[in-house]
Amino acid sequence: MRLSEVFSSRPFNISIEIFPPKTAAGDEALRKHMQSLAAHEPAFMSCTYGAGGSTRDRTINWCQEIQNDFQRTAMAHFTCVGSTREELVSWLDAASAAGIHNIMALRGDPPEGQENFTAIEGGLSYANELVELIRSHSAEFGIGVAGYPEKHLEAPNMDVDLQNLKRKVEAGGDAIFTQLFFVNDHFLRFRDACNSLGISIPIVPGIMPITDFARIQRITAMCGTDFPADLASKLEAVKDDKEAQFKIGVEFAIEQCRQLRDAGVPGIHFYALNKSQACQEIIAAL
Repeated sequence: MRLSEVFSSRPFNISIEIFPPKTAAGDEALRKHMQSLAAHEPAFMSCTYGAGGSTRDRTINWCQEIQNDFQRTAMAHFTCVGSTREELVSWLDAASAAGIHNIMALRGDPPEGQENFTAIEGGLSYANELVELIRSHSAEFGIGVAGYPEKHLEAPNMDVDLQNLKRKVEAGGDAIFTQLFFVNDHFLRFRDACNSLGISIPIVPGIMPITDFARIQRITAMCGTDFPADLASKLEAVKDDKEAQFKIGVEFAIEQCRQLRDAGVPGIHFYALNKSQACQEIIAAL
């Protein structure tokens, strides 16, 4: 099932993102978590594409497992980093041959050791160019694109960032999946701004359940995400108690997701970090 079909088939969809583990033991652990998550019948599951395309083959392999072994629709992440146009087309051929029908099109982060993103000779510089390439390669792919409720770190302001998003949508994006956020008002303002620009495809909030305060602090600092002071205080008070952090984080995510659902979002995209318990509890509560 392609993204456009997913979001036209029912009003609210759950989706879950995983990443390819680095070890065989990690693979086996992830399969156990995926078994638990698949039991909740997410509309689809996505798999990331490592820095510089380092997991490009494993991304395809995991998407095949998602579809063949877990009987869920898959979406493969895909970036411009470190690849020529010809190499990107070759990967799309491989994805298509593997039965993958949905692609999450991203520019990608600068390779390690580089402060700014620079396309290689013969490569692409922007996500909208990647969307154009995918769409010209095959009209059969469903294409997801990224949105930033609090602005992409590299964008000089929100207006410029929204214009960049509009270019990705006009190039052929079928749905927008947002970066993680913890303040729903940021998402709602972002959605209103998208609507005012004539962006009418589904805008799906990305949610990362808090299970470890130190880890989430690193992630939010890296992507410039606003973190509520009262929530930080609660987590700081139990910084030596992992179980208490988990409970606070899950309770917060349940309420956040309920508010978003009541605001009419077309679904929730969970950044599961290859674990299942938090997402299971949140989905069950919803």
